[in-house]
Amino acid sequence: MRIVSLLPAATEIIALLGQLDHLVGISHECDFPAEVNSLPRVTHCPLYDAGHSSAEIDRRVRETFATDGTLYRLDEPLLRELRPDFILTQQLCDVCAVGYGSVAALAANLPTRPILVNLEPKCLADIFENIRHVGKALGLNERADAANADLEKRVAAVRTKAAELGRRPKVFLMEWIDPPFCSGHWGPELVKIAGGEEIFGRQGERSVQVPWEEVIAAQPEVIVLACCGYKPEQTLKDLPILQHLSGWNNLPAVNQRRVYVVDGNAYSHRPGPRIVDSLEILAEIIHPELFGGMFPDRGVVRLEKSA
Repeated sequence: MRIVSLLPAATEIIALLGQLDHLVGISHECDFPAEVNSLPRVTHCPLYDAGHSSAEIDRRVRETFATDGTLYRLDEPLLRELRPDFILTQQLCDVCAVGYGSVAALAANLPTRPILVNLEPKCLADIFENIRHVGKALGLNERADAANADLEKRVAAVRTKAAELGRRPKVFLMEWIDPPFCSGHWGPELVKIAGGEEIFGRQGERSVQVPWEEVIAAQPEVIVLACCGYKPEQTLKDLPILQHLSGWNNLPAVNQRRVYVVDGNAYSHRPGPRIVDSLEILAEIIHPELFGGMFPDRGVVRLEKSA
């Protein structure tokens, strides 16, 4: 069995199911667990190579889509050489990975005629269903069910504890800084389970741009910067953009030192097993009085109030 994963989350699902020995190729973004980094990479995205600011990346994404219709390149010769039996891909978001149509067209012309396993989650239940879907495709139903049971138990623990709370603070879970974008798909659901009220994102819907004046009007009490594809150090480089916006220093979240930077690349935007880590991160951020110290340290940065 030879598997190619075009998604970081899919690669993590393969690891969860104990099938890394069958993984022969990955995307340019796959980086966890660490041992996959030695595998051939079958996709490429020049857009992110030069360390651009979030505003520049946003501009280049829009322009590239307008001219090319895609952000990514598939290495067809390498895929032919790898001879995959399965390709794990998605139709959910063309900004996140190679478009499904491109993958399907290429797969149809490969000598091995690989089976495409499409993962398209829009909520937490969909993510667990994706794990079952991959397990079923690979003949590992029982292993997938057991893995899901462990993950769902962790979710239930947060949900039950958060249900004790009488008040839910207003949370702005940001997926992008410049321009500001709210969370989408499973993001608002995670905030709700963790005991917060997501003031802009809508469960199951796409992330959308939020005018800054609406952020000021909403007066978020907690701001979580979970920028898509960004590690914390990259987000921190763009932080001055927010700090220089009108009204930033008057937001309750800023005055109460409740602005946090999390690893959006590793957690919030990967609809795989570590989505439960994302939930636990949010629970501890939103309600430290209830969840503080319950979970492992995952590199969350709490910001000091700017001068």
